[in-house]
Amino acid sequence: MIEIQNLTRRFGDLIAVDDLSLTIPRGEFFVVLGPNAAGKTTTIKTIVGLIRPTSGKVSVSGFDVQEHPLEVRRRMAYVPDFPFLYDKLTPWEFLRFTGQLFRIPDSEIARRTKVLAERFGLEPFMEKMIEGLSHGTRQRTAIVAALLHEPEVFVIDEPMVGLDPANARAVKDVLKERNRAGMTVFLSTHQLAVAEELADRIGIIHQGKLVASGTAADLKNQSGTSRHLEEAFLSLTATTEP
Repeated sequence: MIEIQNLTRRFGDLIAVDDLSLTIPRGEFFVVLGPNAAGKTTTIKTIVGLIRPTSGKVSVSGFDVQEHPLEVRRRMAYVPDFPFLYDKLTPWEFLRFTGQLFRIPDSEIARRTKVLAERFGLEPFMEKMIEGLSHGTRQRTAIVAALLHEPEVFVIDEPMVGLDPANARAVKDVLKERNRAGMTVFLSTHQLAVAEELADRIGIIHQGKLVASGTAADLKNQSGTSRHLEEAFLSLTATTEP
């Protein structure tokens, strides 16, 4: 479903992503971990077509991201860690606008919005201006907008930022439900507990390279520790800076 082949992205002398190859099959919940400046966000932005690779290629649902961007966008959703929303709209207006971009009939937009707004506790905020909403409420609005067209692939960066425990639980539950129904999820987080709870497979990116991937148990074995994912992560990312 997501195919990354020998992906490299340079910014001047900086190699942000270094010959990264990774295949995420249909219906997998893949969580990527890594230290700050490891290359996670650059990888994500390349997957969703916001950054062109220096070399290599990325395909989503069988379509090259650079050669067939519209086909990819029809099938994929993306939520960054700090999503952009139109401040002068209400969540309902923003969601209706998003649904119309995907040519969803208005009646279906209303039905899907109602279901998702209830799941994410957005009903009290649907007619309020987005500019006055908290970061957590904006984050939930962005996630609902991303799910509205029922994407095949969902790429999401730090989804729990700004969410209280109840809303974080709702996000995790909905993502797992959609994933079990066949949606492929590529999620980036610094929260190891989130990775261990949700992931079918975890990848660790360090200094632009994929240094390990597998289940939480696999990573513990690779690192030589069988106790905690935190210990495995610290061990696998403890290489000396070049």
